[in-house]
Amino acid sequence: MNTQAKPSKLIKGATGDWEIVVGMEIHAQVTSNSKLFSGASTTFGGDPNSHVSLVDAAMPGMLPVINEECVKQAIRTGLGLKAQINHRSTFDRKNYFYPDLPQGYQISQFKSPIVGEGEVIVDVSATEQIIVGVERLHLEQDAGKSIHDQSPTESFVDLNRSGVALMEIVSRPDIRSAEEARAYVTKLRTILRYLGTCDGNMEEGSLRADVNVSVRRPGGPLGTRCEIKNVNSIRFIGQAVDVEARRQIAILEDGGKIDQETRLFDPGRGETRSMRSKEEAHDYRYFPDPDLLPLEFDRAYVDALAQGLPELPDEKRARFIAEYGLPPYDAGVLVMEREAADYFEQVASGRDAKAAANWVINELFGRLNKEGKTISTSPVTASQLGAIVELISAGTISGKIAKDLFEIVWTEGGDPVALVEARGMKQVTDTGAIETAVDAIIAANPDKVAQAQAKPTMLGWFVGQVMKQTGGKANPQAVNDVLKQKLGI
Repeated sequence: MNTQAKPSKLIKGATGDWEIVVGMEIHAQVTSNSKLFSGASTTFGGDPNSHVSLVDAAMPGMLPVINEECVKQAIRTGLGLKAQINHRSTFDRKNYFYPDLPQGYQISQFKSPIVGEGEVIVDVSATEQIIVGVERLHLEQDAGKSIHDQSPTESFVDLNRSGVALMEIVSRPDIRSAEEARAYVTKLRTILRYLGTCDGNMEEGSLRADVNVSVRRPGGPLGTRCEIKNVNSIRFIGQAVDVEARRQIAILEDGGKIDQETRLFDPGRGETRSMRSKEEAHDYRYFPDPDLLPLEFDRAYVDALAQGLPELPDEKRARFIAEYGLPPYDAGVLVMEREAADYFEQVASGRDAKAAANWVINELFGRLNKEGKTISTSPVTASQLGAIVELISAGTISGKIAKDLFEIVWTEGGDPVALVEARGMKQVTDTGAIETAVDAIIAANPDKVAQAQAKPTMLGWFVGQVMKQTGGKANPQAVNDVLKQKLGI
């Protein structure tokens, strides 16, 4: 496991180097139509308190009933994390008071979670990979939401989220920098989205992180940790780690000590603020939920779910490298989103895969990012982009014309092959037409001819002139060949 940070990841303090140690609890909303223990809808964005059953509102005598789809989703996630699946797990009551927790307790899993130890392989950069251990994954219900900005004197409670199924994925303290923390959450989110077990929409609260941060002297004993609650963006997770580590270092270097506590990250001010002292397990008075039997299933049940798993990002990346001959970096970029990987495979089918990857990553992704679109809302379909790549490979159009063609397809749509015919965009490979252009340029520029014959690198100037005269349609290789022959280079 990743036990000690590289020297480059250490933070320099006034009294020497410090090492950051980070562990995370990711709360991932389970993709399901109904809640963990009731039939109420999980759809995001309903009117306040419109998706609330009598169970969610904790009406007297209402009993929870386990949603089997949520159990299956937790097992699928465990399999995707290469984790131990526990065939017997139990539900516990975690007791605490909060206005939007109607029961006065949360049904969670404490001693016996549904999923045990696993791991996530994280690509921190093009050259660095780490393994982050997963300690456990357990199922629990979400609380509701308190709303404080609707009235100057009252708070409102929306119970639409109350009872929604969450998977809490607890990592080991194997993360050693803000960069690693961001990369871990990015990779975990990608795996969940591939599996279809969580949509990963952090802006909707579907994925939230509690970030545990401590600092120590390199290789020394673990320091006292502080937990930063409910960080809801990957960028903020990185910022929160850095800010909290530096706060702790400043206290320790001044001779103070770190209090174990729960803190909030304020991205506007770039600081963490104390929320409350950290509770321990005994503060929650956990005990087995008397209304729920232990959750039990056999090996065959798990095996059947394993059969239905999709190809996951690590396997897909390895296949793209082996099958398509892509560089590891390109393969890694393409598999970040399942839809993007599928799109690439359609473009590359029966075509030059490296050219397809370049067009998808550079032209398409670049344009999508610029215009705030996703692969699913791309105006250029995979078959259209595939046709453009094919036209380049066949020598029908040049790379420059291809960019113009991409622009037309993006803004107007249409069949690339038909557009090239209709708009006269074909590359000129007829050497007679190219010779005519070359002769005219040579005749008009005798001084440049002498320079080129003395210094062959001047040939590029002539190539540029011919391309300009032919509207960028001349085949550059043919232009080079004709020029060399005419100039005697």
